[in-house]
Amino acid sequence: MFFTRAHDSGVQWLIVGLGNPGEQYENTRHNAGFLTVDELAERARIPVQRLKYRALTNVMELGGVKALLMKPVTYMNLSGESVGEARRFYRLPPERVLVISDDVSLPLGKLRIRKSGSAGGHNGLKNIIQHLGTDAFPRLKIGVGGKPHPDYDMADWVLSKFTGEDQKIMNETVKRAADGVECCLREGLDRAMSRFN
Repeated sequence: MFFTRAHDSGVQWLIVGLGNPGEQYENTRHNAGFLTVDELAERARIPVQRLKYRALTNVMELGGVKALLMKPVTYMNLSGESVGEARRFYRLPPERVLVISDDVSLPLGKLRIRKSGSAGGHNGLKNIIQHLGTDAFPRLKIGVGGKPHPDYDMADWVLSKFTGEDQKIMNETVKRAADGVECCLREGLDRAMSRFN
């Protein structure tokens, strides 16, 4: 019987952390997704640095299944190009693409797992919806807090770095987010939603 390479790989999930590549973006609010993928990789002692599908990637066992960890290097607004490419290669349905992103409408440190939904003004999610042709994919949103005052520029806010108390909260949040990803894969989204939302 003939099997394509995609099926041989055994990858059952894509775990996509959103962020921007490059030193100037490290540890910024917009890179909460990258931070979570880094935490998962660190736990497994597997570096996410293989460049494939315009993303830094590696395959690992996560929550009892084989998953491809991804950090798109296309910059946030074009994340969908990378995600679409990997999804087509592995022939995965959108409900097996878990996207981790920052969310300015959630208080700092709050997590929210959803099975689907709109982009909510997030350009990375908007681009992924466009490339997958659906918004019916799971996402884990990480609260990075809203702008400190209404006049503050939103782009400046999401590209600002965590410092002081915010940094401490974020370090803990990233660990919980990584636990949340593992729970999604091991026990299913409903269980993860009731535990982490």
